[in-house]
Amino acid sequence: MGAVMIKCPDTGRDIPTGMIADRESFKATPVFFARVLCPLCGKQHEWFAQQAWVAVDSPTATRSRHAVAA
Repeated sequence: MGAVMIKCPDTGRDIPTGMIADRESFKATPVFFARVLCPLCGKQHEWFAQQAWVAVDSPTATRSRHAVAA
């Protein structure tokens, strides 16, 4: 399990969406649209599931991006 992440379009940094999932279940999820309030820039970002990835809590996975295939 890990945090579902997206990239802030203003700062280019990774931000959590508030969702928790495992990679396989998230990859199997139908495409969906969501919004999140960014803790970095304070703006609301709209995103699609294929733009997100699951970051597992481990030192080697911090910058690992596993985008969901459409």
